[in-house]
Amino acid sequence: MVGCWFFTSGPVSLSAKIERKGYCNGEAIPIYAEIENCSSRLIVPKAAIFQTQTYLASGKTKTVRLMVAHVRGNHIASGSTDTWNGKTLKIPPVTPSILDCCIIRVDYSLAVYIHIPGAKKLMLELPVVIGTVPYNGFGSRNSSIASQFFMDMSWLTLTLPEQPEAPPNYADVVSEEELSRHVPPYPQPPNCEGESCCPMFACIQEFRFQPPPLYSEVDPHPSDVEETQPVSFIL
Repeated sequence: MVGCWFFTSGPVSLSAKIERKGYCNGEAIPIYAEIENCSSRLIVPKAAIFQTQTYLASGKTKTVRLMVAHVRGNHIASGSTDTWNGKTLKIPPVTPSILDCCIIRVDYSLAVYIHIPGAKKLMLELPVVIGTVPYNGFGSRNSSIASQFFMDMSWLTLTLPEQPEAPPNYADVVSEEELSRHVPPYPQPPNCEGESCCPMFACIQEFRFQPPPLYSEVDPHPSDVEETQPVSFIL
């Protein structure tokens, strides 16, 4: 109510809100407000971000309050109303909020107020936390981290077979025609007797294209005693 004692000129009402409480440096805060001027004076709506520094030492407390950013609206004449549908106020480069320190504390608040000539200004103050991680669209920081972790680790949900399947047969993969094409015949010389006189290169090529052993889940040569190797540490 604007006036003094019995000489009142009418009420001035203000309602304001913001979308969320946490922001980062460089982000713009959209402000939604409704101002109604039923007084006989010309009023001006404004908004500002205030930084409150609190120092605690030796049982004494010192508080410093600074305005770090502000924005101004249009004049509202008597009997008129004004609406802010997302009027933006950009956050300048400032120190992030410090809320868990025992010797220093840094708080921020968004104040939407009305300058009324000859009267006390009408102020509505909303607490704001300035952090370092931008908002990514989820409901909260914890849910965003959990959702990001779920998306990154989604491959773990793939079901693995209970028993591994045996590899395909070598004859199904390499045909006799391909094997004969890669392994050229090496005839033995007439004066050579036995396998010892066979050319070394032919033996290597023939061994190279031999099929692998059959797959088995049971070790055909189990060892009764586990082989252990001594391990030494140098301190």
